Amino acid sequence: MVTRVAAVAVGEARHPVKSAGRALDVLEALADPAGPRSLVELSRSLGIPKSSLHGILQTLLGRGWIAADSTGTRFGLGLRSLQVGAAYLAGADAGGSLGVLLDQLAARFGETVQLCRRDGDTVVVLAKRESVHALRPHVPLGARLPAHATAAGRALLAQLRDDAVDRLLSWPLPALTERTTTRPEELRAQLAAVRRRGWAVEEEESGPGLAGVAVAIPLRDPAVDALAVVAPVSRLGPATQRRVAAALRAAAAQVRAARALLGEDF
Repeated sequence: MVTRVAAVAVGEARHPVKSAGRALDVLEALADPAGPRSLVELSRSLGIPKSSLHGILQTLLGRGWIAADSTGTRFGLGLRSLQVGAAYLAGADAGGSLGVLLDQLAARFGETVQLCRRDGDTVVVLAKRESVHALRPHVPLGARLPAHATAAGRALLAQLRDDAVDRLLSWPLPALTERTTTRPEELRAQLAAVRRRGWAVEEEESGPGLAGVAVAIPLRDPAVDALAVVAPVSRLGPATQRRVAAALRAAAAQVRAARALLGEDF
């Protein structure tokens, strides 16, 4: 009986349920920062017939995964989505020991501090502390950015061998700005530098006028989490980058020491 259940589970993984996939497509579409969408807009962008989409929306509405506006014609994410997202962040330790590190780094430098996690060839912002300055980057929680164009992403790509990075990324890489690294040889050289010095940097590659410094956090092997400080390039010059990098490396060492005390082997 156990073998049969396992076989069914594997079969289901190989043959996804169409209706479940469509429901997830709707949720992912509504997570876009563009805001609420109508049935017609969702049908057009997702390629789902309006008749089928109506039933999916009603089911998600009834379970609290999405919510409708006052007219009942435009839809956004609901409270259930928030609850599940918050549970994920709790599991990521964003509000625990890593939350303390975020607070400490933000207080020390006065700049935006982010906890990011690599998901394939992108990084997702799991938690952040805002800069005290009026001029600061505006990156929402849950934002997904190309790993190759961010300091956090490079810090995490550097945890992999070059051949694994080549398999992970799709060449040529997309350019977010005119300064974004897009060629394999350039990225390989940057990742080699990250491995040598233990921290990553990017300047105006993820966005005009922005710079970032990041270090991988050893919560697992290979690391998929990183702490990053992001600021206008005018406030994150070479000398400041080195000070920030030293603080981030010290934070990573604290995490490693704490995990060692708990008997977790990296």
